[in-house]
Amino acid sequence: MEDSRIGLPIGTALDRFIKRFQDDFPYATGELSQLLRDIALAGKVVNREVNKAGLINLSGSIGSENIQGEDQQKLDVLANIRFIRAFTKGGEACAIISEEDEKVVDLHNNGKYIIAIDPLDGSSNIDVNVSIGTIFSIYRRLSPVGSPVSEEDVLQPGINQVASGYLLYGSSTILVYTTGKGVNAFTYEPTLGEYFLSHHDLRIPDDGKIYSVNEASAHSFNEPVNQYLEYCKKNRHTARYIGSLVADFHRNLLKGGIYLYPSTDQNPQGKLRLMYECNALAFVVEQAGGKASTGTERILEIKPKSLHQRCPLYIGSKKMVDRATSYY
Repeated sequence: MEDSRIGLPIGTALDRFIKRFQDDFPYATGELSQLLRDIALAGKVVNREVNKAGLINLSGSIGSENIQGEDQQKLDVLANIRFIRAFTKGGEACAIISEEDEKVVDLHNNGKYIIAIDPLDGSSNIDVNVSIGTIFSIYRRLSPVGSPVSEEDVLQPGINQVASGYLLYGSSTILVYTTGKGVNAFTYEPTLGEYFLSHHDLRIPDDGKIYSVNEASAHSFNEPVNQYLEYCKKNRHTARYIGSLVADFHRNLLKGGIYLYPSTDQNPQGKLRLMYECNALAFVVEQAGGKASTGTERILEIKPKSLHQRCPLYIGSKKMVDRATSYY
């Protein structure tokens, strides 16, 4: 099946696809392409560990909390190690912001890029064999190469991303990413050890009938959110909530829908992290024709104030996000 716009067939290997389009980024001279390969490689390793977690006692908590105050799962720690190791060896990143680390991981090299990553999103679902994932953002550093990494380098608004995406570890493992020129998805073929193009130029439907939200917290949502949820019910929308952000987002990206994680009494600033969850998926969804908002503000325009800053999130089909935020 040939796509006439790119001259590459569905089934094209990821590496060939990256080489074909790295000329779109002449300033990168191959570094961005190498970073995407590093992510793909680390994803293969994490995919292997996820698939055999129950056999080698890698599921469950390690008995400690991360910087977010959440129980760390064994695979959280392992995935963080795998991705940091891949970026360190690749040499293209100068610093990493990770959900699992309190401070910036300074790689002390001449890399041109900053990575923001949630190494294993939805890890509380590992024990029950539900889809989980990795979310990543790539920023170009602002300070001169060779100088110390600055706060300005790491606390950039999402609109400055040069690439973002996610890996979904489920019935099949899929790498979805954008470099600002549309969204493409690659499915991992484990017997060949390679990702192949499976979804070219993904477009989220403008409207949909699926809403994804943890309605157990509805008593602590503000009135605009509950008004929108009442609208969804009256119009016979379908509630679908997995509890893994990547999995819920991926389904809505393909089928049309909205994912909501609003502020609550317990989390008045929201619960999801701006730097390595909201920004990454906002870039993907906008490139696919959708929208991402806090309810009152475009996600990609927020100037972050801290590494682990939280924010509300309304993300998905354009018309559904517009309606949800109209109640404000």
